[in-house]
Amino acid sequence: MTLQQLKYILVIAEKGKISDAAAELYLSQPSLTSSVRELEEELGITIFHRTNRGVILSREGEEFLAYARQVIEQVSLIEEKYTGKPRRKQDFCVSAQHYSFVVEAFVDLIRDHGGEAYNFRLRETQTWEIIEDVAKLRSQVGVLYLNRDNETILRRTLHANNLRFEPLFTASPHIFISASNPLAVKKSVTLEDLAPYPRLSYEQGEHNSFYFAEEIQSTLERQKDILVRDRATLFNLLIGLNGYTICSGVISRKLNGPDIIAVPLEIDDYMEIGYITHREVLPSRLGKLYIERLKVLARQEK
Repeated sequence: MTLQQLKYILVIAEKGKISDAAAELYLSQPSLTSSVRELEEELGITIFHRTNRGVILSREGEEFLAYARQVIEQVSLIEEKYTGKPRRKQDFCVSAQHYSFVVEAFVDLIRDHGGEAYNFRLRETQTWEIIEDVAKLRSQVGVLYLNRDNETILRRTLHANNLRFEPLFTASPHIFISASNPLAVKKSVTLEDLAPYPRLSYEQGEHNSFYFAEEIQSTLERQKDILVRDRATLFNLLIGLNGYTICSGVISRKLNGPDIIAVPLEIDDYMEIGYITHREVLPSRLGKLYIERLKVLARQEK
C-alpha cells in the first residue's frame, strides 16, 4: 500500500467514475483500475462496487476511505510545515441533531480554518444515522442528546458501535414557537397549555422508536402531530400553524433571526447534549478545532 494509492482512492470516491478519476490524475483507465485492484487484493477487502454508472463505495470502502483521509491529511500537514507545499483541499464532516450551536461552530470553523479550498459537510439528520455516520467514519463528530428515557439504550448502542459520548452541557426543557404565537407572552408553559397546538417533531425513519426521538416527551399523546425532516420546514410550520416543538431552548439569533423564540417548559426532564467520536480514531486537526469550538459555545449555554 502506498500514499499514491490512497490518493487514488480519494479521487475515485469524489468523482464516482474510474474514467473521470483517471482523467483528473492524468492516468490511463486500465492503470488506475489495476492499482485499485492490487490494493484491494493486498488488504483483502472490496473498496468499490462496479456498476453501469460508475463505482460506489462498499461498506468496507467507506471505512477505509475515512482512514485514508486521515493519513493524507497528516502527510499534507508535514509537507506544508517542512517543504512549504500548499495543503490539499481540506475535508471534514459533522453529523448532528438540529442544534443551532452546531451550525454556529461549523460556520466559525470554516471562517477561521477553511482556507482557500475545502470540502466541508454538515449533516443535520436522524439520530440513528448520526451514530452510523461516526461509526463508519463518514463523519468525525456527531452531536446528540441523552436523558433518563433514552440513555440506557443509546449508551448500549454507542458502545456496540465503538463510540464515545462526551457531554457538553445539560439543558432544561423548552419549546420553540413563533414570536407571534399566543403562548409567546408567557414566561413558561405547561403541557396543558400546549394541548391545542400542533406538535412538530423530526421524523426518524426506520428507527422511529422513542429512544431515537430528537424530542423529549415523545411518547406523550397529542391530538395534532406533524413530522418533518429539516429545520427550515419545521420553523416555517411553527410560524404558519402556530405549532411548537419541544427542545433544548438553545437558539442562535444571529443565524435564525427574531421570528422563533424559546419558552421554558414546566416538566421534570433534561437533555444532556454532547458529542460522539470513534474510540479507535483520533480526531483530525479540524476535528479537534471543531470540538473546541463546540465546547466554547456550550460554556455560553451553561
